[in-house]
Amino acid sequence: MVYPIIMYGDPVLRKRAQDIKEGSLEVKQIAEDMFETMYAASGIGLAAPQIGKDIRMFVVDGSVLEDEPGMQEFKKVFINAEIIEEDEDHEEMEEGCLSIPNIREKVTRPFSIRIKYFDENWNAHDEEYEGMKARIIQHEYDHIEGVLFIDYLTPLKKRLLKGKLNDISRGEVDTEYRIAAPLRK
Repeated sequence: MVYPIIMYGDPVLRKRAQDIKEGSLEVKQIAEDMFETMYAASGIGLAAPQIGKDIRMFVVDGSVLEDEPGMQEFKKVFINAEIIEEDEDHEEMEEGCLSIPNIREKVTRPFSIRIKYFDENWNAHDEEYEGMKARIIQHEYDHIEGVLFIDYLTPLKKRLLKGKLNDISRGEVDTEYRIAAPLRK
């Protein structure tokens, strides 16, 4: 099932998502729907709040970034993720977001991270990621923490984007995918 992507301004994007209790939800079906929704929107990551679900779950698939080493096999489901370590070295790179379409800005993030999570089969993982994989994970992890990439921008940059962000909240934005805008009339 392809869900509409929740747009900037919806309160679900600003809440810290709830932990999932094993057996309480059909996480395999939710993951399948999230991948389908992400592919329909040409994304490489999608967090549950972006489809209106207040749960700590996100999916990633970096296989479209074929020039990046190791991305072909980088397809994962993260449940109840917790970043437990961040590198002191940081890297700046341009980011965008399906919930904030047509806006891309430079964001500085740790180069590598260590994260604990469960997969869709409730297997526990404790893994380290670096480079682009770490960046994608951090971006999606921020979503389950109620943080958006624009929160890393300077106050001036945020003021300059205010009009575009208001348009997005009203659904006045062109996308190739279905959206749900909080202020759409």
